[in-house]
Amino acid sequence: MIFIAEIGLNHNGNFNLCYEMIKLAKDSGADIAKFQLGWRGSPNEINYLDLKRIKTLKKWSNEFGIELMFSIFNKDALEMVKELNLDKYKIASRTVVDDLNLVKEIVNLDKTTFISLGMWDKKGLPIPSKKNVKYFWCKSKYPTELKDLKGLPKNFKDSHCIGYSDHSIGIDVPLIAISRGARVIEKHFTLDKSSTVVRDHILSATPEEFKTMVDIGRKIHRKIEFGL
Repeated sequence: MIFIAEIGLNHNGNFNLCYEMIKLAKDSGADIAKFQLGWRGSPNEINYLDLKRIKTLKKWSNEFGIELMFSIFNKDALEMVKELNLDKYKIASRTVVDDLNLVKEIVNLDKTTFISLGMWDKKGLPIPSKKNVKYFWCKSKYPTELKDLKGLPKNFKDSHCIGYSDHSIGIDVPLIAISRGARVIEKHFTLDKSSTVVRDHILSATPEEFKTMVDIGRKIHRKIEFGL
């Protein structure tokens, strides 16, 4: 079972806050702390991350014993992140739709690559038959409402998706996904759900909520693996 704390832009442009968020993600039971690279990332934008900064994120992640991962949004971001030699990459559904050639380039690096399908509306999968590609069921609605979730797999083991990337409010839908066989959960992570700097705060989990999700989720997963 893998839990990804999607910090994303929830640092609100305060780079130093990322240190505390990485620490709290680890304390909350997350296996991976994730950021977005190349999205709203110009020097005058909220998510400016240059090579020096992403190396600092890697150093902080190593300090707290949590894996670092990025969603890659453009070619420059990919070239920069290669410097870190990370084990895993994430591709947002927006990138799958907007730049499939970039997706193919990332996948061809033969690193474990998680791909969200929230905006993918074509038949088949964007990248079929690659062992390093792992798909997430997802809905690109912020927040995702109950009516948007009717297609959530009844059994993830019978679907093409290994996990679930969540944009709903609360932690109940990720737990439902785990009970249906999801083995990876990605959930947005925040220190302040009332913040309106970016839209993601309201649909994110606080450290306390994230820890509750992880604790219950791991128990559910163990029971499923036992055969219940």
